[in-house]
Amino acid sequence: MTDLPGAGLRVLHVTNMWPEGDSFRGIFVKEQVEALRALGVHADVEIVAQARGRRDYLLAAPRIRRLVRAGRYDLVHVHHGMTGVATRFIGGVPRILNLYGHDVNWHWQRWITKLGWGGVADKVYVSRRMAVAAKDPDGEVIPNGVDFDLLRPADRQAPRAALGFAEHEKVVLFGAVPGNWVKGHDVFTDVLAELTRRGWPVRELVLAEPGQTREGIVPKFLAADVLLFTSRKGYEGSPTVVKEATAINLPVVTTDVGDVAEVLDGVHPSAVVEFPEPWGTPETRAQLVEGLVARCVEVFEAGTRSNGREANAWLDWTVIGRQIIAHYRRVLNPAEPLARL
Repeated sequence: MTDLPGAGLRVLHVTNMWPEGDSFRGIFVKEQVEALRALGVHADVEIVAQARGRRDYLLAAPRIRRLVRAGRYDLVHVHHGMTGVATRFIGGVPRILNLYGHDVNWHWQRWITKLGWGGVADKVYVSRRMAVAAKDPDGEVIPNGVDFDLLRPADRQAPRAALGFAEHEKVVLFGAVPGNWVKGHDVFTDVLAELTRRGWPVRELVLAEPGQTREGIVPKFLAADVLLFTSRKGYEGSPTVVKEATAINLPVVTTDVGDVAEVLDGVHPSAVVEFPEPWGTPETRAQLVEGLVARCVEVFEAGTRSNGREANAWLDWTVIGRQIIAHYRRVLNPAEPLARL
């Protein structure tokens, strides 16, 4: 269909984040590519590293150069700063570099990212906080989207019963792999312990599960009473799970990381808890736990779902996909205006 906004565009996506096997690593990249295809973009994908190992960041360069020459692409969309090195010398096709979090926030990854971003046509950040951290405060910001078709509000009783939760129990969702240090499962468990001490019948539910289908996350979002997101300071870019929770109207209580303040602006009941200063002491950690406990109690006492889906309709992948396509066309035609977030 020629009336689709992406019609006529040929884009090669190069990424080190793509779901393989039973992993959902990089699901947001896959969903972005699918959204762009639905909007008319011819989108091909080349995966760097992952199963090939870290050496592929260097070894992939000739392979990608050949793909670019053969593919007649209008531009190359590079996902994650570490991948930029593999696309550094592909010729005259414009590159857009998408930055996600660790590639800017982690010192050693930031160093490699800077090696690869020379010569890019533009950089895109998933949050304004990331752009500021990269010393590019006016840089282009386009957050990851959410699959609003998958994550729809629905009846909660059947999922709760199927997962073994009693009606009176408060189900607190942990939206990551507990072993991922960045996600702060130790803080999460401290919050649940304090809620239990105060008499709240809380149960932990972990979103990530080996072998789980993508659809398998939906009953967990529906069964939960709150998403408690306890990620550590200075590591997140734009946490997808927070946005997914709002799409299904699940209240969120979260530490102040990435773009959660923007995502939860106007979403009720939900809360963002700032890191007490000076951060890094046992005293400020205890204050953080207390703040998270207090906000969870507020959500429990409200006893309702949130208005997140309505407030964050702008995060639907169809909307975000159109914004990405508009950015593609501005890069290819700098005279074309682009509305920024």
